[in-house]
Amino acid sequence: KVVLFMKGTPSFPMCGFSARAVAILQECQTEFASCNVLDDEEVRAGIKEFGNWPTIPQLYINKELVGGSDIMIEMFQSGELKALLDK
Repeated sequence: KVVLFMKGTPSFPMCGFSARAVAILQECQTEFASCNVLDDEEVRAGIKEFGNWPTIPQLYINKELVGGSDIMIEMFQSGELKALLDK
């Protein structure tokens, strides 16, 4: 299962980094759930602490943190992200 913790929603991202993350997942043609961290400050703070990752968006695959927007871009360009999503 793929979950993107983001600012906004896939149809209306509220920051450029979240928009890029959504675009990458759509380009990989993968289904994903999203959580708008702007709806709940506890979730926003909690996910940063849970993943020990300071920024949003955060991509989780099978309950494991993959990373944020920059890591997603690198993994997408190398083909590593698509391979991970296809597992």
